[in-house]
Amino acid sequence: MNTPRSNMPEPFGTLLGYASGVAAYSSDYDSANDHEYPKRSAFRSYVDGIYMGYKWQCVEFARRWLYLNKGYIFDDVAMAYDIFDLRSVRDIASNTRLPLQAFRNGSQQHPEPGALLIWDEGGEFEGTGHVAIVMEVLPDRLRIAEQNVGHQLWPEGQSYCRELPAKIGIDGDYWLECSYNDASILGWMLQNEANPHGEDTPKFDRTLFELKSREVKNIGQSTKPWLNIANSDEAAYVKMMHGHKLTSVDSDQYRYYCLSITAQEQLEHATNELHGLFMHATDYVLDHPELLVQFNLPEAILPKIRQSWDNRLNQLITSRFDFAMTASGLKVYEYNCDSASCYMESGKVQGKWAKHFGVKEGIDAGGSLFNELVKAWRKSKVKGLLHILHDDDPEELYHALFMQQSLKAAGIESRIISDFNQLIWQSDNSIVDTEGDPVRWVWKTWSWESALDQIRAECDAQNADDFQPQGNVGEQPRLADVLLHPDIMVFEPLWTLIPSNKAILAVLWSLFPNHPFLLNTDFCLTEALQTSGYVTKPIVGRCGANIQLVSAEDNVLAETEGQFSTQNGVYQQLFPLPKIDQYYVQVSTFTAAGSYAGSGVRVDSSMIIGKNSDCMALRFISDEQFS
Repeated sequence: MNTPRSNMPEPFGTLLGYASGVAAYSSDYDSANDHEYPKRSAFRSYVDGIYMGYKWQCVEFARRWLYLNKGYIFDDVAMAYDIFDLRSVRDIASNTRLPLQAFRNGSQQHPEPGALLIWDEGGEFEGTGHVAIVMEVLPDRLRIAEQNVGHQLWPEGQSYCRELPAKIGIDGDYWLECSYNDASILGWMLQNEANPHGEDTPKFDRTLFELKSREVKNIGQSTKPWLNIANSDEAAYVKMMHGHKLTSVDSDQYRYYCLSITAQEQLEHATNELHGLFMHATDYVLDHPELLVQFNLPEAILPKIRQSWDNRLNQLITSRFDFAMTASGLKVYEYNCDSASCYMESGKVQGKWAKHFGVKEGIDAGGSLFNELVKAWRKSKVKGLLHILHDDDPEELYHALFMQQSLKAAGIESRIISDFNQLIWQSDNSIVDTEGDPVRWVWKTWSWESALDQIRAECDAQNADDFQPQGNVGEQPRLADVLLHPDIMVFEPLWTLIPSNKAILAVLWSLFPNHPFLLNTDFCLTEALQTSGYVTKPIVGRCGANIQLVSAEDNVLAETEGQFSTQNGVYQQLFPLPKIDQYYVQVSTFTAAGSYAGSGVRVDSSMIIGKNSDCMALRFISDEQFS
């Protein structure tokens, strides 16, 4: 095997060599220059305005090589090994899809120059897998180009970085040996039409994605209390629901919903992949002022949002995706990154409901949610007392108390603040609570948008282009004063204003057109949207307010009123929720620290899920049971 000229790693960003004119760089992150790469977004790689990946990872090199040499790229993926499940690439010039075929290691279809070589997850590539570009194919070896495996200069004049031993079997089967004993090669991928030696396109029984309604046998369970009111969060929940109930409708106390394990796996995959897409789109918006204007944010806080993004990208505790899941596909409606609700219903109440009512089949869809929240808090770097801010609302109270339980389990002391009379300005411009403890860490149920209304009003009145929290000694601060205070760290971070804003949906579609989990969305009503039917949404809204569903025949199918009618809006492709029995059912997935943590459902007799829509129990059952 050829070896580089030196075994010493080159500094991050050093040019290592060229493969068909495409540069490969060192990804020795320990040596990255903090001045050249002062923030995480500086590591994002673009060519002609098209996102390639994270500098200088293996996926970034593979996408950039294909784009510069072939004119197409594969879709954004969560991990390199996910590429092996793709079956198409996107031609950039025509914006059309081209077939992509996968061949297992040992296939009679030999790799070819320009093929993608894919490693499985594990060993040297634990959790990620790996991808390289095939440069030369010989009977006894394969020459490849790649990034993020070694950081050494390539031998002078050589268009590849290393070789892999190969053997051809008696039937013409081509086998590659991996250089690492603890890693394995899945195979290679070629952009061509169907091939008899190719892997089958991953196919699912579409019926496995159809929600099913079940009822547990009624033996009087609903007449007996089943939530422990000695626990403050459960007591607050029971008070709000006027009893021990998961749903408000008496006739539905024995009803629950099921999804297959295959559907659960798809939800987990979609959640993790979409989180990455939304994070990329957020970074893109912050780098493009002409797009940021569409988000209707006060100029006074834009620098603070950018600072939050640069400093706190990974400091997300909770978020929620809302999906329509049908046999026709899985589509995301939006991402609630800021003050997401329904965590307690899915993470605690539905599990207790199932136990009390005697549901035996499957597993609780939110059974891991609480523990994942605890892990997220342990990684949050919170030091000292954390204050929980919530509005005077019964739902926000039990949500705050539930989150306090996860903080306690994570070893973090917390105190609930339900009224700003409990907070006081000090002479040094700090804020303390009525017990004299300084406010340094905050988790809130309030939306950031509530604080923005205060900022807009103040900046307009003073004709100011900046907002600085300040108050008189002994007075109570406002919400905006607390959340924007330079010495207070808030969860969720200020940057969550961007991915939670519906304007991000139009940006996502422009960056990742025809992505299987996305819906066509635009700032204006296009011919394509009129043809498909469309939904109008305010870019900033809550609880399903001010939404209208319009059919392809221009008939209004459903609409809601609310306080967001003056907001700018987007138009999203109509993809109705499935109707099971008498209810339209929406699946929500919850994250902890940006990764999938559990699922739940909300239902309504209307096509639009709103503030008063009920949560119901969701169970994941085996494909065999489901069928």
